[in-house]
Amino acid sequence: MTWTNLIVQINKKDVDSISDFLIALGAISTSIENTNLNQNNEELIFGEPHHNSQQFWENNTIQALFNKSIDIELVKAALNTKFSVLNMSIKVSDIQDQDWVKLTQSQFSPINIQNQLWIIPSWHKIQDNKAINLILDPGLAFGTGTHATTHLCLLWLLKNVKKNLTVLDYGCGSGILSIAAKKIGARTVFGVDIDDQALKSSQENSEINNVDIIWNNTENRINYKTDLVVANILSSALSILAPILAEHCNTKGKIALSGILKSQEESIKKIYSEWFDFNPSSIKDGWVLISGTKR
Repeated sequence: MTWTNLIVQINKKDVDSISDFLIALGAISTSIENTNLNQNNEELIFGEPHHNSQQFWENNTIQALFNKSIDIELVKAALNTKFSVLNMSIKVSDIQDQDWVKLTQSQFSPINIQNQLWIIPSWHKIQDNKAINLILDPGLAFGTGTHATTHLCLLWLLKNVKKNLTVLDYGCGSGILSIAAKKIGARTVFGVDIDDQALKSSQENSEINNVDIIWNNTENRINYKTDLVVANILSSALSILAPILAEHCNTKGKIALSGILKSQEESIKKIYSEWFDFNPSSIKDGWVLISGTKR
């Protein structure tokens, strides 16, 4: 079967209205991406609560998928009539039927962290039996190892997790950091999150990896302290959680904070300096990992 893909390039203020209009004209689905994706002038946007983050990029590409039976010339005419005052670029292409599951899977390859740890989707074979291998499929909860913040946290865990140490993963998402900490050699690992779907995903992923981790909702306050605390969440949440994370960290224990943009580094350090002395920060793709030791 073949589908028709209608591609519209437009600025951000007209994205919603055009996307809705295409659905009304019979589009099976619409998707929106940055027109300059993977180019030097790609525009990065980040959605943080209470920061009035923008919803779309300045230059957007809408892709609308239609059944081949739809007269795409009539769709184009209707679009041009409805939005005649806009400077739109409209293109049409055909999409052939294929194995969409295999296509999706092909986009996720094993991730190698310093030849010591591998994040491997379940449809791939283990490449190095001597390394630490973590089986993890992309899912509803955030964290598959591809994002810079997760990568930075995994590097930190490889360097700092030792046998008999305890670890708290605050905002565990998919459970990737908790599972990695346990596989690296931590004695006890606590993985906590406010999202029950994340905890469900974490539990399932830990069972696949044959590790025992204590999962808990952050709303259930548990009185415990750990030797290492890692939190890969947005800076707005890190700002609020500082006293709680400090409380859960042992004296002379270590903390790693990520999900922080370079421009936010100093403000987060200022908040956490009440409890921690800092090491030089790690940076990847504009994201920062702040680490330190509790006084």
